Amino acid sequence: MSGSHPSRTRVLLPVAAVLSVTALLATGCSAQSDAGAPGSSTGVPAAHDAAVAASSGGNGLQNAYQDAVRNVLPSVVQITTNTDLGSGVVFDTKGDIVTNAHVVGKAKNFKVSLATGGKALDAKLLSAFPASDLAVIRLTSTPSGLKTAAFADSSKVAVGQIVLAMGNPLGLSGSVTEGIVSATGRTVSESQGGSNSTGATIPDLIQTSAAINPGNSGGALVNLDNQVIGIPTLAATDPQLGSGAAPGIGFAIPSSTVVMIANQIITNGKVTNSGRAALDVTVRGVVGKNFLPSGAAIVTVEKNGAAAKAGLRAGDVITKLGNTTIGTVQSLTDALARLKPGNKVRIEFGRGNTGHAAEVTLGTL
Repeated sequence: MSGSHPSRTRVLLPVAAVLSVTALLATGCSAQSDAGAPGSSTGVPAAHDAAVAASSGGNGLQNAYQDAVRNVLPSVVQITTNTDLGSGVVFDTKGDIVTNAHVVGKAKNFKVSLATGGKALDAKLLSAFPASDLAVIRLTSTPSGLKTAAFADSSKVAVGQIVLAMGNPLGLSGSVTEGIVSATGRTVSESQGGSNSTGATIPDLIQTSAAINPGNSGGALVNLDNQVIGIPTLAATDPQLGSGAAPGIGFAIPSSTVVMIANQIITNGKVTNSGRAALDVTVRGVVGKNFLPSGAAIVTVEKNGAAAKAGLRAGDVITKLGNTTIGTVQSLTDALARLKPGNKVRIEFGRGNTGHAAEVTLGTL
């Protein structure tokens, strides 16, 4: 699609205290009225970017920008459903494309437009993993010369590193914005609501000053070594500006997470190990009354799961996990997002009108 489209935004809840003045929202999909390589390479942190600029001056830096665009932009595609559009990155020569779960929404079939032009191609959903806001779709026929992206080791991403965001904001195909890595290790929660909202709490995000606009989600955040370091997924708004855009605050899923999740979907058709902690329960929020505590009430307990092994059962109300007081389901989700499978943590819970505590070894989401 070449025209602009109004965005359908989804409000997000800040987790880190530094984000307390902003309301965060996913801007990866533009609403519209009509349809329109595996494994990671070794990433080189910002030292290389600085060396390019220092050795060659402004022209050297400009050349590095243009080289990154020439090398990576052909791997960035536009994904269109009946109601939305977003971006994706060509993952392998089989025609697998990684994108955001909120880009695909509930759709199973897609039209994919390559950066190199030509007729839009058909694609189908392999699987989505909303908990990490990632999905993989596959082209039904693979064109010759399909260019795959190189994915960096995102553990080497450094604050201050120059990055380019590539995607299809507002349907403007093949757009590029530039900025730096502003921070790493951010945890952000998307609130429930909106047609494609995942409600996910996503840890370890890369924060960037590169502009992330509706349609950018699922695209590529790229270093000057021509590698994808992340998949843009969220942007921020400032409630003091009437929920207008908060300039220079965007978030991307680290490339190492993207590669891990995508490889599992391609190999197994689903995610078998997300690397994220779980209690192996379903819960609902409760407000305390009649001497019962507020917290996350356990509805079901998975047999032989983490909570079951710790002695918890349906009806218990979780009130604290580690040092975090649990007052809502969201607070429990946020607390788990900051932990890892195998961590041992103290859990406090109410059973009837008495309080209890246990040590739980966390499972895998």
